Amino acid sequence: MLTIHGPAEAGRHEQHGRHETPLKVAVLCSRRAPGLLHLLNGDGARGRAYEIVCCMTSETTFAEQVSVEGLEIPTVSHPIRDFYLARGASVYRDTALRAEFDATTVELLKPYSPDLLLLDGYLYLLTDPMLSAFPSRILNLHFSDLTIRLPDGRPRFPGIRSVRDALAAGCRETRATVHLVNEEADAGPPLVRSWPLPVSPSVAEARASHAVHLFKAYAFAHQQWMFRAIAGPLWAAALRLVSAGVVDLEALASRVPHTVVPWDLDKRGVIHAAHSHAA
Repeated sequence: MLTIHGPAEAGRHEQHGRHETPLKVAVLCSRRAPGLLHLLNGDGARGRAYEIVCCMTSETTFAEQVSVEGLEIPTVSHPIRDFYLARGASVYRDTALRAEFDATTVELLKPYSPDLLLLDGYLYLLTDPMLSAFPSRILNLHFSDLTIRLPDGRPRFPGIRSVRDALAAGCRETRATVHLVNEEADAGPPLVRSWPLPVSPSVAEARASHAVHLFKAYAFAHQQWMFRAIAGPLWAAALRLVSAGVVDLEALASRVPHTVVPWDLDKRGVIHAAHSHAA
């Protein structure tokens, strides 16, 4: 069970900002949805603090689909490649169509009336139709520590290769972060980050000896470890903070991302607030 440890004012905020009814949560994924089955099968807050109202994939199917449908949760297939192919365009070359695709996504989500969207393994940047339809209501799970920033404030390890990039940079541990989505990739204000996972010393040896295949194999395994160990508990922590009213997403959206000190989740399931955190 998740427990929140923080300053007294966070507790008072929880009493006044708590949602009276469960949050209606929609999940957007691509080929897989890391941590989703933990939310559905292992989080006692589901049904009280939030409900998963649907899961939409940008592909024809996703890894957890059979299990999700077995729990009678609606799934929606919205294949992005088929959408582009029907218009004679390329997903990777023609970005002008992305807004049209996102507008269709908004329409497909309307019957479920979600309060909150989770981007869980969703591989595509969102554009204005989605961001405007769900202002300050879209969270993303990113597999790097978003408190590590470049001098200009941008995240040091954005994108789908963030774990490999962190290992290549010599990081001795990795974390994942749930953050609020804005128009830039993985650049929105962080909400909560995971406990650190140590990196094997063999990675430095692989880099030093230019063992590229070994390095890539370890990076893949390390990311899979993060998927399995971290994703579910971290999503559960984020939903607890929002549903309990401890974090106000509109207030978070107004913050300068690189100045935000996120909440921390430890391996025991305790959520800690830094003293300088302002939720």
